[in-house]
Amino acid sequence: MSETMNKRTLIGRVVSDKMDKTVTVLVERRVKHPMYDKIIVRSQKYHAHNEGNEAKAGDLVEIQEGRPISKTKAWSVTKLLEKAVAI
Repeated sequence: MSETMNKRTLIGRVVSDKMDKTVTVLVERRVKHPMYDKIIVRSQKYHAHNEGNEAKAGDLVEIQEGRPISKTKAWSVTKLLEKAVAI
């Protein structure tokens, strides 16, 4: 097996950065309801490794799947797409 296999990537919003080197990322996807044909939003939270603590709450990030790092963490932050808007 070569290392050029594509790993899954997702884009989501950081909802918590209270842990050290870990962020919680909320990923939303839009799906059509099977009976009512209405578009609904499904969401899932992932713990992602954040080396250097560069991603903060509210930032838009890209995460990539990898090997398990801890009990709940098997994703890593690869790109910081958008910084949070300060109010």
